[in-house]
Amino acid sequence: MLSRLLVFALLATLCAAQDIARMDQVVQSYVNNQSFMGSVLVARGSQVLLSKGYGSADLEWNIPNSPATKFRLGSITKQFTAASILLLEQRGKLNIHDPVKKYLPDAPAAWDKITIFNLLTHTSGIPSFTSFPDYAKLEPFPTTAEQLVARFKDKPLDFAPGEKWSYSNSGYVLLGYLIENITGGSYEKFVTENIFAPLGMKDSGYDSNSAVIMHRATGYVHGSKGLENAGFIHMSVPHAAGALYSTTEDLLKWEQGLFGGKLLSAASLEKMTTPFKDNYAFGLQVETKGGHKVIEHGGGIEGFNTELAYYPEDKLTVVALANVNGQAVGDIATKLAAIAHGETVKLPAERNEIKLDAKILAHYVGTYQMAPGVNMLITLEGDQLSEKLGSQAMFPIFPESENMFFLKVVEAEIEFLKDSSGAVNALVLHQNGRDQKAPRISDKAEAPPPRKEIKLDPQILAQYTGTYTLSPTMDVTMTLEGDTLMTQITGQPKFPLFAESENRFFLKVVDAQVEFVKDAQGRVTHLIIHQGGVDAKAVRK
Repeated sequence: MLSRLLVFALLATLCAAQDIARMDQVVQSYVNNQSFMGSVLVARGSQVLLSKGYGSADLEWNIPNSPATKFRLGSITKQFTAASILLLEQRGKLNIHDPVKKYLPDAPAAWDKITIFNLLTHTSGIPSFTSFPDYAKLEPFPTTAEQLVARFKDKPLDFAPGEKWSYSNSGYVLLGYLIENITGGSYEKFVTENIFAPLGMKDSGYDSNSAVIMHRATGYVHGSKGLENAGFIHMSVPHAAGALYSTTEDLLKWEQGLFGGKLLSAASLEKMTTPFKDNYAFGLQVETKGGHKVIEHGGGIEGFNTELAYYPEDKLTVVALANVNGQAVGDIATKLAAIAHGETVKLPAERNEIKLDAKILAHYVGTYQMAPGVNMLITLEGDQLSEKLGSQAMFPIFPESENMFFLKVVEAEIEFLKDSSGAVNALVLHQNGRDQKAPRISDKAEAPPPRKEIKLDPQILAQYTGTYTLSPTMDVTMTLEGDTLMTQITGQPKFPLFAESENRFFLKVVDAQVEFVKDAQGRVTHLIIHQGGVDAKAVRK
């Protein structure tokens, strides 16, 4: 009996070692293609599976990243702000359903119905000050919470409070301002004394442009000739919406403290992790990935992108902190969680293509509905199966089994499903940790009519140039090259946009449209990306 137990223990140890080695290999693949440098951590409960630094904390001095390296967190800060508000509620200092005006008597009339709850859930309607046309000019200069609030205090609301969800950095700066007004101290003082100190987070704090902070990483961006130093932002500007720094190991202490009942009551934690609109709770997104519930948030700030995810079912924590802007942290965190959950993760270079008879491939030809008005066409030419999503280009897909195919241009898989009679009736697109099922609506590949391109004067196109915030970790940058408007999402290549009206454009590489929206004064305030039946708003910085 003892020998059998020893064998089981040995097998478990070997499997765990293989998982850790695989995690390291996955991260290293992003390091090798220069899309990631930073630190990662994976832990189940208090057991750390992987904690390692990759690449350089400072390229000029060739100082490597390590688990002790400190990174700017960007919008991961928001969960600390939300927890601070709940701590004040527990102490009887406020109620999250109180109107903001209770604590700011000089608040404008437009804010009469805005509650603290609305600020926490991005449903206040207050426009995000980072979308204002003058934001980039003000970014390098020191400011105060009161001055930040003054920037958006008299702006009209984007919508009635509680009506819809729209990501707003203004809301979280306002929460920081409330914390300061209620406590009589700074936001930095409150989070340090009430969160960092009690949880033993000695390597976390409010970032500073002047203080000497040991082991702090330098931030970088991808430039035309490689990595470049990131632009300057005065750290008084992001305030309670994005000014904190930390390490991977301190963030594990945070997750253990938050979800282990060391900081908030069970009732407060329930409030914090219950989504209201668009899967957003209090400074946290709550959704399902790979069949597992995940509570997460990312962050993005000059030179840094971050991801912090917690899977409550098995108390799995995944942290990815990067000191180079790009989407890699989200992809890395998703893949590391998948490995920890026993799933197989394949890197693009590892996929094994097999040969299938054209008669088998012919069964998959047809039209599949990804969303209302958005179809994927599967076509066959000779023995090559290809897919075309909406009006995007046609791309070949390659079999790795009889019903599972992969693309080489992006990390995605297409799985074909059959009914009980063996007839193909649907496909599933596996991409970015999500599975999207599309029923087969025709056995013929019926393409939609092509979009009609029009020419616009470069002066009209110039008004759309700038940077738009799509998510805490992702920007959309619009530039003008000659008479062509170009778009680039963080970490992706640059693509041309083609006009079909004065404010509506389309891409040819993917099935997506970009619509620019103006305010009453005719100023471009945000854009909307229409893709796959989903409308994603990006506010102008």
